[in-house]
Amino acid sequence: MAMANQETETAFYQLLHQMDHYGQALALLAWDSRTGAPKKGVAQRAEVIGTLSEEIFRISTSEELKRLLDELTGEEGLSEITRKSVEECLKTYDKNKKIPADEYKAYVMLQTTSEAIWEEAKEKGDFALFQPYLKELVDYNRRFITYLGYEEHPYNTLLDDYEPGVYVSTLDRVFAQLKERLIPLVHAVDASSHQPSMEPLFEHFPKANQEKLSVGILEKMGYDFSAGRLDETVHPFAIGINPNDVRVTTKYNENDFRVALLGTIHEGGHALYEQNISEELQGTPLCSGTSMGIHESQSLFWEKFVGQHERFWQNAYPLLKQNASGQFDTLPLQDFFFALNQAKPSLIRIEADELTYCLHIIIRYELEKGLFEGSIEVEDLPKLWNDKMEEYLGVRPEHDGEGVLQDVHWSSGSFGYFPSYALGYIYAAQLKQAMLRDIPDFDDRLETEELDGIRAWLTEHVHQYGKRKKPAEIIADVTGGGIDAGPLLDYLEAKYKELYQLN
Repeated sequence: MAMANQETETAFYQLLHQMDHYGQALALLAWDSRTGAPKKGVAQRAEVIGTLSEEIFRISTSEELKRLLDELTGEEGLSEITRKSVEECLKTYDKNKKIPADEYKAYVMLQTTSEAIWEEAKEKGDFALFQPYLKELVDYNRRFITYLGYEEHPYNTLLDDYEPGVYVSTLDRVFAQLKERLIPLVHAVDASSHQPSMEPLFEHFPKANQEKLSVGILEKMGYDFSAGRLDETVHPFAIGINPNDVRVTTKYNENDFRVALLGTIHEGGHALYEQNISEELQGTPLCSGTSMGIHESQSLFWEKFVGQHERFWQNAYPLLKQNASGQFDTLPLQDFFFALNQAKPSLIRIEADELTYCLHIIIRYELEKGLFEGSIEVEDLPKLWNDKMEEYLGVRPEHDGEGVLQDVHWSSGSFGYFPSYALGYIYAAQLKQAMLRDIPDFDDRLETEELDGIRAWLTEHVHQYGKRKKPAEIIADVTGGGIDAGPLLDYLEAKYKELYQLN
């Protein structure tokens, strides 16, 4: 029996490695598609991606894999990694088996084509160009929900792909708390007579110099350039092909260097997560972030609690001056810090400050939830988007490029993803609060650039586990509780009341 079990386990891992190899090829194609691949190659690349995705889909729903899973399920003596890999594959098998293979392949090809159309529509500010593709993506997902089934709310099925265990009922409660305390604070900050001087931040900052600054900041964070690289793209992202090849992209704006600076730190946080997943998980379905919310907690932790902390800039300010064009040479650090942390309602999510950020996410969540409960149709989105922006943030887009078309997510069918951004921010604040118990000199370490201990703490409690731990397990093990928006709201209120002299 032991020999048969070993043969079964070996065959199981052979299939896992095969799917992993196809997945790595797909990740590389995705990176290439977003970092300058020729537009004429879109159609053929979509076919290649469709074929590789179809092959992964075929293996993940094959009778061979199901037989191996059945034999291994409940088997005594399996390692934790094997047992949890079996559980993860069973979940995927049960889900994928309910979706017809031909529909899945067509959907994957549509995703690739839609992203290229979205880029054109965004550039032209023309939602009508993208609308039929978005409608088709939504229709596919509505149909997939009927195949998969749902509990309480159809949107819960989509949330499960990105944040297992978090449902509409929880999001409605937590997001209501955020709106209740954030909207009046945003308005009070905007109305304050004490405002930062922003001119130095908007002076010309050459792209080549920004790239040097970005590299320098990533090195301070501990990003391993021998296992990654930094490139430019329209929409910043990080992508883990495997823990030894985790790539970061950023977007440069020569008239506002914060876009690249904070974007690079953000994506670098994602990359540190992927680079520090335990080597023993390579080649298994556990070798990735446990959820998008936990993943986002890592990027937002570094961006907000490190990159926008005054003590960090006590040491990093000389690096900024070295790469800038002289605009910071005589600017006091305190004035720079205030400007860097300016809170002002704006149109673009990826450029939003930390105070207004969650409101951008809540708008997208409410629209997505409406799409899949049937109270909103695709053609309603531009006006509803603009109305909610005006209601929550006091700004209204002048065209769809800076409104409903600004994010790439819908073009790839990533519905259910957006709430993870706000959850990640909530998690990040909870992790910071817990970290202070073990690293009470956190602020001092930022100033002296002793960031290794901070990164090591995150690796110990989050990174190394990949998907070995569920999101709720990580938060419970670290904090002793569940999702709690309190630490984030307390942090934002304290920081911005002080900065804007609202006390």
